[in-house]
Amino acid sequence: MSDEVYCLSEVDLFRDLSRREMAELGARAPLRDVPAGQVVFSPERPTDTLFIIKRGWIRLYQISSTGQAVTTAVLGPGSVFGEVPLVGLRMGRNWAESLEPSRLCLMGPQDVRDLLLADPRIAARIAEHMFERISELEHRLTDLACKTLSERLAETLWMLSKGVSVGTAPEPVRLTHQQLAGLVNATRERTTTALGELADRGLLRLHRGKITVTSRERLRSYADSLGMAPGDLPKQE
Repeated sequence: MSDEVYCLSEVDLFRDLSRREMAELGARAPLRDVPAGQVVFSPERPTDTLFIIKRGWIRLYQISSTGQAVTTAVLGPGSVFGEVPLVGLRMGRNWAESLEPSRLCLMGPQDVRDLLLADPRIAARIAEHMFERISELEHRLTDLACKTLSERLAETLWMLSKGVSVGTAPEPVRLTHQQLAGLVNATRERTTTALGELADRGLLRLHRGKITVTSRERLRSYADSLGMAPGDLPKQE
């Protein structure tokens, strides 16, 4: 299977398609490699392109009136984003930035119209995807209101370290404290303090330029406040 076709085979939107149908789509979705920290979409220069994430993580964020970057979503392999009104995708004031070296598949509006919307199977998956994005945003807003910074960090690191085989050690998360602060909408100083708390609990190890998760299961339990006794809950940030 060619790399272009494999790109689409990883995306849930296209899981109902045959190999031949996947090959036809793959020929119309060129690949683009982007380095870490690159802005791939700007509301100042919007493009009507559907971005499909093959590898890496993309952060969607907005700039507040005070100049602070507020993360609205973190998207991983298999996710889609872009300013594509045809399928209900709108970026609004969101920017998109690669958190690590990433590979994206790109699809123009004509291909979206001819190849995606014309297929009822894909159209149904698009509707499902939009519902999931709305649920994710609601979940993120709830976390901001109800979870401590340490719990939000634990959930973010759990998410970013997933994707490895069961029984193998999680891949290190190669983000700086400043980058993580942007993901959990906190200052770098508070984020560094919270990371130290998680390290003291043995949930992760801190290195220069990367973070190693020691147990994804325990990190998930901590994020959900399931791994602590009632008197061991951290104070609300």
